[in-house]
Amino acid sequence: MKRTWVADMADRHCGKLSKGYRQRVGLAQAIIHNPDVLVLDEPTAGLDPKQIIETRQLIRELGGSHTIVLSTHILPEVSQTCHRIVIINKGRVVAIDTPENLIARLSGALSIYLQVAGPTAEVQQAVQALPGVTRATVKESKEEELTGFEVDSEPGLDLRREVASTIVGRGWGLLELRPMRMSLEDIFLSLTTEETSAQAEEVAEEPEVANA
Repeated sequence: MKRTWVADMADRHCGKLSKGYRQRVGLAQAIIHNPDVLVLDEPTAGLDPKQIIETRQLIRELGGSHTIVLSTHILPEVSQTCHRIVIINKGRVVAIDTPENLIARLSGALSIYLQVAGPTAEVQQAVQALPGVTRATVKESKEEELTGFEVDSEPGLDLRREVASTIVGRGWGLLELRPMRMSLEDIFLSLTTEETSAQAEEVAEEPEVANA
């Protein structure tokens, strides 16, 4: 009860507990015999934001002494709690890896988000001219001469120093510079779309059998 933070409700009937507390009681029941593997199915479904944070923290703590298999469609939850991801599409495993490796594998070239206080066209032209930059795209303009760019580089190149030096050297204001990473939603959609397309091609290549 102490490990799952329900000791303060020890004298209360389970039916009178909030959903968040009932989730914790369920976890307590699951770990009472100290299993090696703990399978959790949508453990934060229906919880309020505070309860979600507490449940995620509890799962991370339990991960120190149990192997936890978390089944969920809430992808931000995966990034908050999991060290390794298995993506399944239509009953087929399409990826097994760490979140970091999946992002690196699918992202390819490094993309940078850049926000600059300066003349939009000149900034874009200067960044685009840097060796190794493949594209500099205007993403948003929040006000006059304050523009956000997405800058793509060739695979294996990290041009953040060069980009920063160019912006500062021209006397423009460098307000933000950070790598842009794929979200787990992007990864999931990319992998499942590729898998679905591959399955469709396999079906299309199968010979038709005429009925006698």
